[in-house]
Amino acid sequence: MNRNKSDVGQGDDTSNFKEPLLLQPSYARSTSLLCDELRSFRISLRWWALDHSTWIGKFVSYITFAFLAIFVPIVSSLPVWLQVPSSAFPIESTAFHLLVQFPESALAFLGFSTLTCFFRKYGLRQLLFLDALQEDTTFVRRGYTRELDKAFRYLAFILLPSFFVEIVHKVFFFSTVKISLPYVSEGFPLNSIVFVLVLGSWVYRTGVFLLVCVLFRLTCELQILRFEGLHKMFEGCGADGADIFHEHVRIRKQLSITSHRYRFFIIASLVVITASQFAALFMVLASKSDKNFFNSGDLLVCSTVQLSGFFLCLLGAARITHRAQGMAAVASRWHMSMTCATTGAEQGKQVEADFTPKSNCNETDSDDSSDLFISFPAQHPSNFQTRQALVSYLAYNNKGITLFGYALDRGLLHTLFAFEFSLVMWILSKVVVLSN
Repeated sequence: MNRNKSDVGQGDDTSNFKEPLLLQPSYARSTSLLCDELRSFRISLRWWALDHSTWIGKFVSYITFAFLAIFVPIVSSLPVWLQVPSSAFPIESTAFHLLVQFPESALAFLGFSTLTCFFRKYGLRQLLFLDALQEDTTFVRRGYTRELDKAFRYLAFILLPSFFVEIVHKVFFFSTVKISLPYVSEGFPLNSIVFVLVLGSWVYRTGVFLLVCVLFRLTCELQILRFEGLHKMFEGCGADGADIFHEHVRIRKQLSITSHRYRFFIIASLVVITASQFAALFMVLASKSDKNFFNSGDLLVCSTVQLSGFFLCLLGAARITHRAQGMAAVASRWHMSMTCATTGAEQGKQVEADFTPKSNCNETDSDDSSDLFISFPAQHPSNFQTRQALVSYLAYNNKGITLFGYALDRGLLHTLFAFEFSLVMWILSKVVVLSN
């Protein structure tokens, strides 16, 4: 695609644009400079022991995962450790504690295996499509730089509130129960050590899962920016059907790559979350004891984190699929306007007045991609056959994020909601039967 054409209407001076450091080939993937846009990602990967750039980093990563995601949850759930007073917790409290360990470790395993596979095959730059940004417009590159800067805000908005709630629950839990081991004196601070290990295990498992969700949403935001740039190409003067076609083919290729990379993670997460949520629902409804935050708070925190991370993925995929499906409507209006413009100067002026929106073209609704303002070019527009072929192509290639061929759009979200609601009603019917 010719960048000069695609930059028309952006309002940016490309000659004065300073190319980001992450696009310069002189910087390797492992470098972490002060002004490098990927510095926050690399620091986060090191803090979560997910740095696979060296053999030492890989070894530390695998050891940390085995210890915090497998060993600590298993050992902390052994009943021989805990001595729970009956007045403090009902017997179901230990069952609730065991219930949340499996989905948290399972989601951490999915996130860890996904990141390990990504880093081994692609690396961080290729995973975030940074190398392909050299072919994008100034509008897309600057927008993606802003998205990189605020990517971890979404992780913090989910992780920090849940972390404080988890601390309150664990403080009360470990101040009430007593952990004992043979050959260990009673004065040894065993409760404090286990408290720190359990809390660190929760932070690690939750952070690994949410990190994959943030990476997926960041990839979706990049493609949304590209669709906005494609929309501006329809609005620009002298928009050529061939340039629009090549740009859309490039976006579709990257959407296909993104769908192929994350489809197993999304489907497996859906299965794990569905199984854990309905097992928790069945256990809570079937239990005869009183429920409060201190005996079932783990379920609350676990459910909140799981659903927040998964909805982050679903909403990002649904947004980009909605944009992809709206491109056919945009192209149809562009084709109609350009066709009417060729019938004559007077008729073209009338059509331009009819299609001019009431608001400024730069203030369009982000969810409605069908509003289009056409500036008729001074030169001869694209011929009718090219425009008609482009409209037909966009009508039959309007999928965004797909899961084995099924578009992850609002229709699929409605289907998932109906499926989950049916499971809820089925569990309620079983609980009523068991209660009677």
